[in-house]
Amino acid sequence: MKKVLEREKMNRFAKLTILVISLSLLLGIMSGCATKNVDATQSENRLESILQRGYLEVTMEPYFAPYEFIDPSKKGDEQYLGADVELSKYIAKELGVELRIVPLEFSAVLSSITEGKYDLAISALAYTPLRAEAMNMSKGYYFADDTTGYGLLIRAEDENNIKSPDDIADKTIVAQSGSLQELFVNEQVAKYKEFKKVSATTDGFLMVEENKADVCAVAIEMAQLYIDANPNAGLMVVEDFNFVVDKETQGIRIGITKGEDELTAKINEIIDVVVVNGTYEAWYKEYAEYARSLGL
Repeated sequence: MKKVLEREKMNRFAKLTILVISLSLLLGIMSGCATKNVDATQSENRLESILQRGYLEVTMEPYFAPYEFIDPSKKGDEQYLGADVELSKYIAKELGVELRIVPLEFSAVLSSITEGKYDLAISALAYTPLRAEAMNMSKGYYFADDTTGYGLLIRAEDENNIKSPDDIADKTIVAQSGSLQELFVNEQVAKYKEFKKVSATTDGFLMVEENKADVCAVAIEMAQLYIDANPNAGLMVVEDFNFVVDKETQGIRIGITKGEDELTAKINEIIDVVVVNGTYEAWYKEYAEYARSLGL
């Protein structure tokens, strides 16, 4: 009887040992698979992902002519026009993928790229140190000169009263939130009565026109397009004044999720082509006229 009990005890021990070994092997296999999956995900960069899925998602704020704007007579993606839209199409073509445009407010354009939601931000982005810390930035592809940089939009009736930021200590100034113009106001305007921020630069134009603000910090070329298309608005750009721009960091750029160096390198290759052969400059001139015809 004792031998039978010992034999049963040994059988139970053997079965338990086999069970433990089997579980260990199973966990090892699962752990190996998980490691492989993580490694595979980490090894696939954004450029590879775009090529594999077959489409490129570009986010932009389509209210900044002639870079990107809307033609209300068109529908779907065809309504989005501008030099940056043409650049987006060109990049997608060079990559051999479909283009998908994602319109957002400007602040959302910036945050969506830092969070990696979309592939590229092509929305007349200027360089700022803060943006360079939060995202990869491409080479510049459009450069404003001294007559077409950044300045101040005012009501024509204030032409003799506002000639520089020194004249707005008792005035309300407005700029697009998250824009380079906001940075200029913070760094280069010593005093103002109030600083208002809007989601779109055109909202700032309207605020000045409607006496809800006195001055709007602007990209001069865009502001002049609006003035030419709306002569009864009573607006003008302050003459002989430009915000100071760091020449080493000048130029409109593309925003790319931080660390996506392969995609950044490919985008820079494409930018080199459209800059050297004058393609982007031609797009810019074409859509400046188009925007003017729409009254933008």
